[in-house]
Amino acid sequence: MNESKISEILETFEADLLSEWTQELVSVNTRRGLIKEAELKQECQEFLSLFRRAVGQGNLTNIQAVAWKDVREMLVSISRSRSQKGYTPSETAMFIFSFKQPLFSRLREQLQDPMELGEEIWQATTLLDQLGLLTMEVYQKMREEVILQQQEELMELSTPVVKLWQGILALPIIGTLDSARTQMVMESLLQKIVETESEVAIIDITGVPTVDTLTAQHLLKTVTAARLMGADCIISGIRPQIAQTIVYLGIDLADVTTKATLADAFLTALKRVGATISRSQPQ
Repeated sequence: MNESKISEILETFEADLLSEWTQELVSVNTRRGLIKEAELKQECQEFLSLFRRAVGQGNLTNIQAVAWKDVREMLVSISRSRSQKGYTPSETAMFIFSFKQPLFSRLREQLQDPMELGEEIWQATTLLDQLGLLTMEVYQKMREEVILQQQEELMELSTPVVKLWQGILALPIIGTLDSARTQMVMESLLQKIVETESEVAIIDITGVPTVDTLTAQHLLKTVTAARLMGADCIISGIRPQIAQTIVYLGIDLADVTTKATLADAFLTALKRVGATISRSQPQ
C-alpha cells in the first residue's frame, strides 16, 4: 500500500478540502448559537494544517505517536470547549467525522485502482475514527470531572456544621451516609470542634432516609472521633421506624445519647454546658 497518497492529497488539495469540509461541518452544525461560523472555520483550518503535517510523517496507525501530539492537544482543547458549551458527545465527534466526506471524495477522484482506493479509504477511516473517539473520550472525561465536582459541592452543602450556642455544634445530615461522605462529615465536624472549642456536638439524622448496620457504624465512628477531640455527641432525629430498625439489627447505641428531635437534643446539650433557657414573662 502506498501510504503517501493521503499525504499527497492533503498537500495538493488542502484549500479545496478545507472549503468542502467547512461547508459540510456548517451544514450539520445544529448549535449555531453556541459557536460562531468564523470560529468554526478557524478551527477547521488549524486542524487541517496540523493533520497534514502529522500524516506527512508517515505514521497513520497510531495517534499516540509523537507525530500526533499537536493534533491530540488541539482535539483535547476542542472537546473541552464543546463540553462547556453544551454540545453532546456525538456533536463533538462530528468535528472529525464530517471530514470523511471531502477526503473520501478526493481519494475517489485521484485513485483509479479499486484495490488501492479501498486500502486508502480504509486507512483514512481507521485514522479518523481514532481521532473521533479521542474527542468523545476527552468529552466524557470532562463531564465526569464536572459531575464529580458537583457531587463534592453537594456533599459539602448537605453536611454543614452549625454553631447553635457557645460550646454547642449541630451537624444535620441529609441523604445516605456512605464511607466517603462519613470521612467528609468527620473532617468538617472535628475541624469545627477545634475552631470553636465546643463541648457538645449534635448529629441530627432526621434527613437520613434509612439506617442500616453500615450507616450506624459510620455514625459511631464519627461519635468516637468527636469524643477523642473532647466533645460529647448526641444523635437526634431517631424516628420510630429507625428505632425499630436499630433494635432489629442489634446495633448497640447504649453509650450514645439519642433524642427524637433536634430540639430535645439542644435542650440536653444546654444542660451539659451549664446553660438554661427560660421564657420571659409578658409585661
